[in-house]
Amino acid sequence: MEQRWVEAAERLHGIYPVVDAHCDTVLRWIQGESLVSAPSGQVDLGRLRQGGVRLVFCALFVERTYPPGSRLLRALQLLDRFWQEYERHPRDLLLIQSRGDLRDLGTDSRIGVLLTLEGGEALEEELAVLRQFYRLGLRGLGLTWNQRNALAGGVAEQRAPGLSDFGAEVLRELNRLGMVVDVAHLSERAFWEVMEMSRGPVVATHANVYRLCPHPRNLRDAQLKALASSGGVIGVTFVPGFVDRDAPSLDRLVDHLEYLCSLVGVEAVGLGSDFDGAEDRLPGLEDAGCLPRLTARLLARGFREEDVARVLGGNWLALLERVLP
Repeated sequence: MEQRWVEAAERLHGIYPVVDAHCDTVLRWIQGESLVSAPSGQVDLGRLRQGGVRLVFCALFVERTYPPGSRLLRALQLLDRFWQEYERHPRDLLLIQSRGDLRDLGTDSRIGVLLTLEGGEALEEELAVLRQFYRLGLRGLGLTWNQRNALAGGVAEQRAPGLSDFGAEVLRELNRLGMVVDVAHLSERAFWEVMEMSRGPVVATHANVYRLCPHPRNLRDAQLKALASSGGVIGVTFVPGFVDRDAPSLDRLVDHLEYLCSLVGVEAVGLGSDFDGAEDRLPGLEDAGCLPRLTARLLARGFREEDVARVLGGNWLALLERVLP
């Protein structure tokens, strides 16, 4: 990599905010790590600042080992662990709950956090639980993980069902409250039903291009176009198996970004690393502090500065301005 691109990337990371639309860091915290000390993780305060990250979507993910009836409690434990860390670092973190909070991001050095729930199992089939999560600060929901739940079918199932009646109720409530609707992990049938029913933008916080890497979690061209048409954003993920089956690399990740920008327009493309959500790490993007390397690759490929700014974070910020109350 030529030094001029490295220097240009460092300059851009000092100017434009980076938004990462998916990480599982709270699960690391409940396992003993913290915002300032995450030796086995990919995200901590120092690496976020090194990478120029100004806003990160933190997912509450309830592990599959928790049976029905215990998932709400586990989600609340995760949420409590987040709040413990948040209250210890009031000068470092800003919880994003509204458009007004987004505007506060530019006034000081705090890093924004948008809380999401990855998988609707924790709702325990009660809309009241969703409303309570909203009151506790959550602003996004991924309807399923890989398997079906009471809301919809998951991508890992054969002949997976679509959206259930309860899932349709949840979708309407997400739209009403002003929460981010995330179709990552959904079955294809459920994906299309969400696209048809949602009254607002729909996003995929962490997924790549199926045509370039035929992983079941990656999205086909028609799905990518539908997300963009809804006003949504696709967050390209750094998980190696989603980047390339045989030779995942930083340059191959840029192939996904380049393809997406050509297919759906640069205004619908962002980042969704899935840091702390997978064991494998993409060479060159091992943690949040490595993000300027991605920017250098984008510049070397001929991306314009204004388009790099959109991909790094501008598109997610614009979406949240439209969705949040």
